[in-house]
Amino acid sequence: MLTKSDNAKGSLRWAALFLGELRDGLTMINMQSAFLMVSKGYSEKQVGILFFVFGLSQFLFQTPSGYLMDYSDRKILWLTLAALATTILTVFTAVFAQEEGANLGLMIFIKFLQGAVTALIPPGLNSITQGIVGAVGMTEQVSVNEMMNHLGTAIIVLTGSLIAYWNYPNIGVLFVVSPIACVGVMWFLNQIRPEDIDHDAARGLTLETSATEKPSILQGNGEDGSYQPPGKSPTKDIKTKPSFVLGFGGGDTVQGEGLKADTPLRVLRDPTLLTFVLIVFLFHASNGTVLPLVMQSLAIGNGREGILLSGLCIIVAQIFMVMSAKICGTYSGKYGRKTLFLVGFFSVPVRCFILHLLLKARGDDDATPLLQFLTLSTQILDGLGAGIFGTMYILVTSDISGGTGRFSLTLGLTTAAMSIGGTVSGYLGEALAQDLGYQQAFFILMFMSLLPALLYLFCMPETLPALAKAPGSAPMDMIKEGSEVGNTSVKKTPAGGEYVEMT
Repeated sequence: MLTKSDNAKGSLRWAALFLGELRDGLTMINMQSAFLMVSKGYSEKQVGILFFVFGLSQFLFQTPSGYLMDYSDRKILWLTLAALATTILTVFTAVFAQEEGANLGLMIFIKFLQGAVTALIPPGLNSITQGIVGAVGMTEQVSVNEMMNHLGTAIIVLTGSLIAYWNYPNIGVLFVVSPIACVGVMWFLNQIRPEDIDHDAARGLTLETSATEKPSILQGNGEDGSYQPPGKSPTKDIKTKPSFVLGFGGGDTVQGEGLKADTPLRVLRDPTLLTFVLIVFLFHASNGTVLPLVMQSLAIGNGREGILLSGLCIIVAQIFMVMSAKICGTYSGKYGRKTLFLVGFFSVPVRCFILHLLLKARGDDDATPLLQFLTLSTQILDGLGAGIFGTMYILVTSDISGGTGRFSLTLGLTTAAMSIGGTVSGYLGEALAQDLGYQQAFFILMFMSLLPALLYLFCMPETLPALAKAPGSAPMDMIKEGSEVGNTSVKKTPAGGEYVEMT
């Protein structure tokens, strides 16, 4: 018999499938770059400006969006509105873009709006996820979400690419897939009931969620099934009005058992978080532009076939991202976050070096079918690198923010770093391609992508909570930080993990 939690997770899974095309706006931005250059005669720099504005807008609104999600108990509504708004703006771009950027100013404004509304999607989806499964259920559920995201993106982009191929050169009609995906998102999101979401767990204030079925081990005495030390009662309410105590005092107190959320400035002083934010920025500053450059190198001058090849770039990557997300969900809880993350980081310079060699072999001649195939096959490495990153950055953020009550705010910070990195990358990559050529652009990006990989290798600790992989230990969703069980107590590490202290 399905529990409330199972029903909610099922709806979440299908919402993630349809949200694949919408979740950060980048899929349609990448498709739009090929559309604008092939059908509307945009230059690389004009497309780069749109990428820059889109990413800058996401950066500006990402952290406020996370702060809003930490306090809002209407997360489903906010996420639904964000999906609807970004769909409208995507279709608007396809319909109203003029030849050679004649109305570039209007397109810049549209991309600014689109960046703002898509900023709500990552913290919205992941706070809903954590509110349903709790912090300890995030490894498995984020893996499932990412698998469905990537699978949905692959299906939607394949459909759009085939539509564009059949209707070439009028390829703007491919963006009809966005409204179809949006309807699916809105339907399945609204199958999740408000009571399925534990808002304390959603913001990372408690380790467990009352919406999730608890195992029989250490059967708790609290109303939500979790272990409650004598004299304490389960948390019932969450403060839903934003606090303006940004760095002074003791933080926000949640009604019930006196739990406190860290102040935003206290969160910002965490050196592990600051290191991770820098690494996220550097990764996207080097990686963000690689996919659109590959798509453009295949699309330009190849007519109908080029449009199909550019779509296949996304499809191949997304298929392997599904596999990468599955691997992360299966093994990151056993062997730690760092090893898998490093595989993803170091795949980017390898990919850029291969692309550099392929373009060098091509020279000034038209690409042969073999070179096109080999260029397309480098998207396997994109599926490995970006697939691992997409899952692991959410899990590491959850690890770091555990117990602070600021999960969505922290995720907003890391996602903002991703956005501004992509912003820099979008314009820098297009400018390098136009001024120096695609071959030299990939060579420079190869060296840039080594920096975040080396920083993560030497400067980031392992963030996986110790008890999450201790054989035979009590499940973390049964025990709150500070609770005592027998002769042990659960404490919080600076990185957001938990360890057992003997008493």
